[in-house]
Amino acid sequence: MAVYKDKWNGYKGNSWRVACYYTDWKGIRRKHEKRGFATKKEALAYEREFLAKKTKDINMGFGMFVDIYMDDLKPQIKASTFATKENIINTHIRPYFENKSLSEVTSTDVLQWQNALLGLRDGNGKGYSPTYLRTIQNQLNAIFNHAVKYYDLPKNPCIVNKKMGRAKAQEMLFWTKEEYLQFSEVMKDKPISYYAFQILYWTGIRCGELLALTKADFDLEKRILRINKNFQVIKGEKMIVSPKTEKGNRLIDLPEFLCVEMEEFFDSLYKVDENSRIFAVTKSYLHHEMDRGCRISGVKRIRIHDLRHSSCALLINLGYSPIQIAERLGHESVTITERYSHLYPSVQREMANSLDKAFSGEE
Repeated sequence: MAVYKDKWNGYKGNSWRVACYYTDWKGIRRKHEKRGFATKKEALAYEREFLAKKTKDINMGFGMFVDIYMDDLKPQIKASTFATKENIINTHIRPYFENKSLSEVTSTDVLQWQNALLGLRDGNGKGYSPTYLRTIQNQLNAIFNHAVKYYDLPKNPCIVNKKMGRAKAQEMLFWTKEEYLQFSEVMKDKPISYYAFQILYWTGIRCGELLALTKADFDLEKRILRINKNFQVIKGEKMIVSPKTEKGNRLIDLPEFLCVEMEEFFDSLYKVDENSRIFAVTKSYLHHEMDRGCRISGVKRIRIHDLRHSSCALLINLGYSPIQIAERLGHESVTITERYSHLYPSVQREMANSLDKAFSGEE
């Protein structure tokens, strides 16, 4: 391996090139060349990083290992998940550890990184949410776990550190049926908003699933809605992808009143074919409409995703089991549904009253 002063006439002035040999994954010895380095130092640094990457040397730069990690991961996950991971890594992880080698990162470095993130504040003095901090932390853990599992890094430096943030939000917001009806009444002035929120609340589907819906997904005669796709915007590109989870592919039985309303909505649409999106709006549009509806109706502001929580809470209050609700909402496991069981605390009082009646012999 060597670094040379490059005399090739394709490069004007002083220039350096790298010419080195490496053994590929098949055991074949290969030559690699790269030209155009302004200084010998730059050429040597490139050569060192290139060979470390090819030999899977844990002394490679952290940034270079992140590239390997992302290349390994990309074929395994959805494009939307990859884009989220890439954004988190490039924004919150890579810049901090970029100048260290993979093997040099210590638990002290991780602690200082955590403290830097915990200390960040926006213009209103607000820091990152606990759940987002945990998401960032989990991503750093995943990078080092990958290095330990596949590239012989001795240990994950994150292990001894306390994790930042919380795995889930402390409070889960939802609307009662009465609150939703109060909200929906003021949304009738914009039909597309009204029908979108009707679908979100009464079916509990995800926002991306709503935005991917077409007329062909509805069988109003059989009162069935088919969920088999998800709308995402990935790096500015609008995409229709598969549902979030395997169980996201599902059929939802619709109440009769909602079928009547959707038929009215379809009749109002102009030249929309069977396979065109019927809610050709954005998540941002729905957020603004949520703001507007809450302001006019006076109900508390919740997130768009909290309509899914609200739908789940309503079904719990109506007496349906977690297994039944999980099937309707497309939850991957019943334990996800069971997280919502606290949303109607009044049910606990009803249970206690029933026990009183049982004890007294009234039941």
